[in-house]
Amino acid sequence: MQPKNPIIGLCQQATFLISAAKVDQCPEDFGHEVAFAGRSNAGKSSALNTLTHASLARTSKTPGRTQLLNFFKLDEERRLVDLPGYGYAKVPIPLKLHWQKHLEAYLGSRECLRGLMLMMDIRKPLTEFDILMLDWTAASEMPMHILLTKADKLAFGAAKTVLLEVRKEIQARWGDRVSIQLFSAPKRIGIEDAQAVLAEWMQLGEFAVPDDEETEA
Repeated sequence: MQPKNPIIGLCQQATFLISAAKVDQCPEDFGHEVAFAGRSNAGKSSALNTLTHASLARTSKTPGRTQLLNFFKLDEERRLVDLPGYGYAKVPIPLKLHWQKHLEAYLGSRECLRGLMLMMDIRKPLTEFDILMLDWTAASEMPMHILLTKADKLAFGAAKTVLLEVRKEIQARWGDRVSIQLFSAPKRIGIEDAQAVLAEWMQLGEFAVPDDEETEA
């Protein structure tokens, strides 16, 4: 019998910690942190809520509502971070520039960041924003795990085809540090696989990566 993933219990007790408009407003930089990123309409908040079995992130029919870095506490050393959604046309240009500036500052300076979960709408993968994020993870050697969200919007065969095509392009351009899977919040597709990645990054028991393996590509 496969043991229960310890990330599940931690996520069920997750609580809101703080919202930060700037990097200097973030919690103390220690422990383990995993950030969730994606375009405003990629289903980022729904994915975060589904993975944690909680209503941590605010969902809205109006994309672009997440305008701050929102931190959620799992325990004294572990946090999840809901990053601002990007790419929504109706967001004013000055606000977009503000988001970009502080997202780059967070990603570039946060020592406790262990990995990045990137949400891509399976019907519109590898957007300009997605490619920018992939380029950043490659340059910084930061692990990334991609959730091809809204997989239920396609037939299984079609979804699998998109997964294989996107995986092939990612491996060719960005290497093996980036992993990818199908995901659907309403149909609960891919939840256990994504939770296993979270537990590994959070260094939880048998899911933890040995120290001598953390730096391998």
